[in-house]
Amino acid sequence: MKSNKENSVIRGRLKSLDALRGFDMLLLVGIGGVLRALPKLWDNVVFRAIADQCDHTEWHGFHLWDLIFPLFIFMVGASLPFAINNRLQRGYSRKKLYMHIVRRTLVLFLLGLIMNGLLGFNFENLKLCGVLQRIAVAYFFAAIIVMNTRMKGQAIISASLLIIYWLLMILVPVPGYGAGVITPEGNLHAYIDQLFLPGRLNNVFYDEDGILQQISSIAVCLAGVVAGQWLKSSKSDNTKVKGLLIAGSVSILIALLWDLSFPIIFRLWSSSYAMLVIGISSILLGLFYWLIDVKGYQKWAFPFVVVGLNSITIYVASGLFDFGSVVRVFVHGFIDHLGSFQPLFWALCMLTIKWLFVYFLYKKKIFLKV
Repeated sequence: MKSNKENSVIRGRLKSLDALRGFDMLLLVGIGGVLRALPKLWDNVVFRAIADQCDHTEWHGFHLWDLIFPLFIFMVGASLPFAINNRLQRGYSRKKLYMHIVRRTLVLFLLGLIMNGLLGFNFENLKLCGVLQRIAVAYFFAAIIVMNTRMKGQAIISASLLIIYWLLMILVPVPGYGAGVITPEGNLHAYIDQLFLPGRLNNVFYDEDGILQQISSIAVCLAGVVAGQWLKSSKSDNTKVKGLLIAGSVSILIALLWDLSFPIIFRLWSSSYAMLVIGISSILLGLFYWLIDVKGYQKWAFPFVVVGLNSITIYVASGLFDFGSVVRVFVHGFIDHLGSFQPLFWALCMLTIKWLFVYFLYKKKIFLKV
């Protein structure tokens, strides 16, 4: 006989999903700024190493900052089984659910274009790709696959997509470079972006959210779906936690081996990189689930849950609005006298004002549901 807690996990919303999503987003919009400011207060090897982790790798390698985006997409996938099941229980027909998926995809894509400057109407230099556009594409295909397959099929599709991406990148020749060239200017992903993407590329040779690597992000989202299906199952809590930790560890091992053929590169979302972030995301989800939903240690996670419930809101708001203008109202009279503490104090204020913004929305029960 299942416990009441287990039944609620199967039916409802997991707080650990919201907390991990909020932690991820808060790292991007606030905590990262605090960590970057540490060497300006006290310049030492440790603080410089921490600050370096808050920037993307130039090419081959991995930093903490390289985890933020794929972790969010993984969490989009992990939430899908719960979201779809809840809507079906509320009486959504499959047709209505498909319409919801399409509408959400279009709204996310449009928000991404607006953040890229769509309303400036300078279409020649408009960057077509972006973070929200990529989330929209991954969400759309993952949701459609969830609607038509089971957990085993979703896992197979995810793995197959990463293998297909790998084979394309190492076997298809690029004019002037040949096959299997994994450099910024000579890889297949860059060639396809230059050939087909209109507007402005994010980098000189390619777009970091370009065409070919959408395959990889869909695979990451589907891996999140599999994790969500696992948590939604009727298995015991300990089995769920162990499963996520073991799957995460195996994924990391595969990534390190795959790195020998297709290097771990954030800029390409290479297959080895995707496996690495899938592994880390699985382990983080297992730890958050164990602490919050199994052990019941929830108070510490409240600041992250608040952000997690409005993660897209704070991301869009941080990109479109100047929170610094609000901070200046309160600190302009003394901040210039803080000396070396000024950058860290400013970063802490920015983190605080952004959190208070989503906390206000939380208290007013205002949630952006795209």
